[in-house]
Amino acid sequence: MSFLSWILFGLVVGIVANAIDPAPAKGGVLGSIVLGIIGATIGGFLANLIFGINVTGFNLSSFLVAIAGSLLLLFLGRAMRRA
Repeated sequence: MSFLSWILFGLVVGIVANAIDPAPAKGGVLGSIVLGIIGATIGGFLANLIFGINVTGFNLSSFLVAIAGSLLLLFLGRAMRRA
């Protein structure tokens, strides 16, 4: 995917992950983009490692993997702040 596609994909994934997560989100649009891109990277790495699934573009499996990675990132971030 191109750089602009990753930004758009990250924005959509970040917004959806923030909507699913019950805690209030901070960071605005830029935070959502960063959350989505890093979440897609983490989710893609773990999904490839465990299930052999890659984040390859705008498709359903990539979208679900990226959302799962973003939610995991949100959970780990909150757990580290509490510790």
